[in-house]
Amino acid sequence: MQTPLEALVAQHAELDSVLDTLGDGDWDRPSRCPGWSVGDIVLHLAQSNELAVASVRGTLADFAAALTEGIEAAGDADTLADRVVANERGASPAELRERYARSSDDVLTAFAEADPHSRVLWIAGEMSLTTLATTRVAETWAHTGDIAEAVGIEMEPGERLWHVCRLSWRTLPYAFSRAGRTMSTPAQFELTAPDGTGVWTFADAAAPSAPTVVRGPALDLCLVAVQRADAADTALSAEGPDAAAVLELVRSFA
Repeated sequence: MQTPLEALVAQHAELDSVLDTLGDGDWDRPSRCPGWSVGDIVLHLAQSNELAVASVRGTLADFAAALTEGIEAAGDADTLADRVVANERGASPAELRERYARSSDDVLTAFAEADPHSRVLWIAGEMSLTTLATTRVAETWAHTGDIAEAVGIEMEPGERLWHVCRLSWRTLPYAFSRAGRTMSTPAQFELTAPDGTGVWTFADAAAPSAPTVVRGPALDLCLVAVQRADAADTALSAEGPDAAAVLELVRSFA
């Protein structure tokens, strides 16, 4: 299994392969992110890569303040991201491509040079560098799919989705608390790997037979966790006291 950093390198390479196919007119195509074009998504990824570099280097607060200077405060991360994109919208495709490429190189270098066990600040609070790298895998994978769908490219899911699944499972308590709710029991995921040859099981070692169990394709779980699909429209199933709530609240982002 790839490390989170290896998965992130592979995900950046996949996104690059999609961006390399774009003509100038493709950057203005609407995406499945409401109100965002393909170019807006690339801008957002560049901004979030830059934020991650600042996080690794311990300058997140200063960089975030500069990035949001003059922008109205927002009550949630999605709204703020939308306002930050709108504030810098207007660059040419070539300028966006260059900025994203630079941010991609910088964030991969920053992660590679840092101690993976070090603690850093991020939107949801303090976390390990490894966890931050995993969140970058999840977000970059989701937005690669957004761009690919906008231009009619079909993406093939790979083993790096293991990291998205594990992140989604590990952060279930956070997802519940963010919604003002509490898990009543531990939860377990039993997910079919994208190649169909095995099952990825995520369970607490202290509760290997959790009362709440989610089963189905790993790809479907990832799509639900990044809010690109509703669980009811996938092949996911769940049983146990928190079954419905887990499928409703599971997420891989802040």
